[in-house]
Amino acid sequence: MVSERKASDLFKLRRVVNRCPKCGKGPMIADNSTGELFCSNCGFVVKEKIEETGPEWRAFSKEEKENRSRTGMPSSLAMHDMGLATIIGKKDVDASGKSLPSSMKATIVRLRTWDSRSQVHQPIDRNLRQAFSELDRLADKLNISDAVIEKAAYIYRKALERGLVRGRSISALIVASLYAACRDTETPRTLKDVSRISNIRKKDIARCYRLLLREMDIKMPVVNPAKCVSRIASESKLSERTQRKALEILEKAIKMKTSAGKDPMGLAAAALYVACVLEGENKTQKDIAEAAGVTEVTIRNRYKGLKATLKI
Repeated sequence: MVSERKASDLFKLRRVVNRCPKCGKGPMIADNSTGELFCSNCGFVVKEKIEETGPEWRAFSKEEKENRSRTGMPSSLAMHDMGLATIIGKKDVDASGKSLPSSMKATIVRLRTWDSRSQVHQPIDRNLRQAFSELDRLADKLNISDAVIEKAAYIYRKALERGLVRGRSISALIVASLYAACRDTETPRTLKDVSRISNIRKKDIARCYRLLLREMDIKMPVVNPAKCVSRIASESKLSERTQRKALEILEKAIKMKTSAGKDPMGLAAAALYVACVLEGENKTQKDIAEAAGVTEVTIRNRYKGLKATLKI
């Protein structure tokens, strides 16, 4: 309501003050960047701090996403400058909206070039830019949420502050930070998934992951096998009824402490196989093992343990 009232006041002001009250000439110009309404002849500012009534940054519909937002992108830890750095605009116009002369355009182009170079002048900035570029690529392939990306960027920044990156591969450490963020947020992404996407050996990622846990004193929560059920079921195209049955089996196994020390992905795959047998769904151990990324031997061993403990 307040913004609508201010917008109507601005509209009335533009209608009434079509000429400058000081020099009597015009026209009046509204500067969107400074929020000022001033005279183009003498420069007298008639009104300042005008609120922009355009759309906010958050957009949900397709029509809103096409509109230009007024607040810009939010700050993010996954950017080397956290999104707080200023840049020289691409438009070759001055404050009054007039086009720059040809002699000044060449100067502005050089300023833009040095401005972009100065943002990564420090070695830390270059390190962060390389690491977060790799993080964006991995996050896109793993299809993870923004919260996991922010957590991974936070872990990597803390590791950089403690000097853990020196003498080690930037790619391996950012991948280890991403895996740690997935473990911390209980996102079902295994070490094998991260290694396959990043083309880095599991051994190197695991070494950097253990380094992060040891040096930064990070306490990881125990992975719940139920988090992996929906992913395996989606890959192997199992029914919703089978998924619910597998969740019931896992709930009983957790209560009886059968899941202690077991690989959560293998245990979830075994529970799904047991549910397939009970519900009469035709799926082999090989199908579920390929969907879960484990071996058939693992499923058979977990299957025997669940069958004996739960007396199925």
